[in-house]
Amino acid sequence: MSAFMAQALAEAEAAGARGEVPVGAVVVQDGRIIARAGNRVEELGDPTAHAEMLAIRAATVLGDKRLEDCDLYVTLEPCPMCAAAISLARIRRLYFGAYDPKSGGVEHGSKVFDHATCHHRPEVYGGLEERRSAELLRVFFAERR
Repeated sequence: MSAFMAQALAEAEAAGARGEVPVGAVVVQDGRIIARAGNRVEELGDPTAHAEMLAIRAATVLGDKRLEDCDLYVTLEPCPMCAAAISLARIRRLYFGAYDPKSGGVEHGSKVFDHATCHHRPEVYGGLEERRSAELLRVFFAERR
């Protein structure tokens, strides 16, 4: 397992422990994590407080809105909102765990990066630690039903 995906999974586990949907993300630059986050939608009362959005916001402390030399590791296929933010931030590579046929915006649904109006398409690698990422989500939702 990638050490970076392991950190994203740790963020997802922490989010789940807080009662959030267990999704975690880390932004990596030059082989080191520069930002990390887990979902905080409930805690902040903010529908945009997805792990990816929070990690991208935290990474911009580098002083540039563009993260062209950064990679993003996230435990779930990004939704359309997050995929658009990834494109706007010019993330170099996107690595994600579980696929999201219902709400995904990369390989499923709106496929944001495939649109002619998309200004930047990162390299995309899906299915990293897919089983573990999916299991976190399955258990989380099973406990709430």
